[in-house]
Amino acid sequence: MPWTTLSRLLNRYPVRPPDSGMSRRKSLWQSLHLDPWLLALLLALVGAGLLVLYSASGKHTDMVVGQALRFVVAFGIMAALAQFPPATFYRWAPLAYGLGVVMLIAVELVGDIGMGAQRWLEIPGVVRFQPSEMMKLATPLMVSAYLSRTGLPPRLPHLFVAAVLIGLPVVLIAMQPDLGTSLLVTSSALIVVLLAGLSWRLIGFFLLLAGAALPLLWINLQNYQRQRVLTFLNPESDPLGSGWNIIQSTTAIGSGGLQGKGWFEGTQSQLEFLPERHTDFIVAVLGEEFGLIGMIALLALYFVIVCRGLWLAAGVQDTFGRLMAGSVILTFFIYVFVNVGMVSGILPVVGVPLPLISYGGTSSVTLLAGFGILMSVHAHRRLLPR
Repeated sequence: MPWTTLSRLLNRYPVRPPDSGMSRRKSLWQSLHLDPWLLALLLALVGAGLLVLYSASGKHTDMVVGQALRFVVAFGIMAALAQFPPATFYRWAPLAYGLGVVMLIAVELVGDIGMGAQRWLEIPGVVRFQPSEMMKLATPLMVSAYLSRTGLPPRLPHLFVAAVLIGLPVVLIAMQPDLGTSLLVTSSALIVVLLAGLSWRLIGFFLLLAGAALPLLWINLQNYQRQRVLTFLNPESDPLGSGWNIIQSTTAIGSGGLQGKGWFEGTQSQLEFLPERHTDFIVAVLGEEFGLIGMIALLALYFVIVCRGLWLAAGVQDTFGRLMAGSVILTFFIYVFVNVGMVSGILPVVGVPLPLISYGGTSSVTLLAGFGILMSVHAHRRLLPR
């Protein structure tokens, strides 16, 4: 489906006021600017994630409680952001983007090093976080704000400015190095550009340009990043080294069969053959313990969340809100697709967590903050007259 068509679909079904002229009292959810269906679906996903995390962590109660507390904070931020009108996010976009870029530069200068990468900033005794996670939201927010005031569809000069806005944080994140996050930031911002009504001719041109740049990208990859690509093509070439992760994850998923081995009964995960089982590869734990049925149930839940998000985005009439809402929910879909794809062996391993299931605080806060913005632009949408 052309992206221009998808852009029109997000604006196809306006939400109309009721026929009666009588005023209708707002419900509690309308007063709170929250969508109860989307909220219920997100809570169900978080609950399922905590159950899987309890098994994946080896019944580590402190880890599960810590993750639950992070979710409480993240849902609080989501609810708070939903109260602000979209005009506020429009005004905040340059500030959030600029602050994020400054923090990425600070990471390069004084950031903490962990697992061979320099990705974290630490406020001693307060918090340790990844500024790159913030850019997953700040970059599409900035691009949405810029394109919404240039007129759509965007012309080449506007696309050049958008490319600069996207490229600056992406380069800084790639230098950490963090290929997975840089790709996610790129995809979230590119979705905004595509939803802005980019023509197929320009899409084809940029795809050819990206293809021509692949050799340059390969030259500038770190050695371990190149090895990940080679391992994806042939994981059996180094089964005890670089191919270990993907071999163990596919083995775990396959051994679960239809119904799974049962909660806490997974051999690959409980005997610690499966690496990063509480973070990037947590879906392999679910597949082993709950089988194909569990995997389908989880993917169905993600699918319904994405459908609900698109339905909410379809009611947004202003350009900035529509671009931002579409970016939030389609980026969420890309997160799921990339993580499940890499764990099942159909995509290279790039270190992308499974949304609201994998262990981690900064990623969860960023995702739910995005859903808060989505609820805000839907709740404050302009009603079209008949």
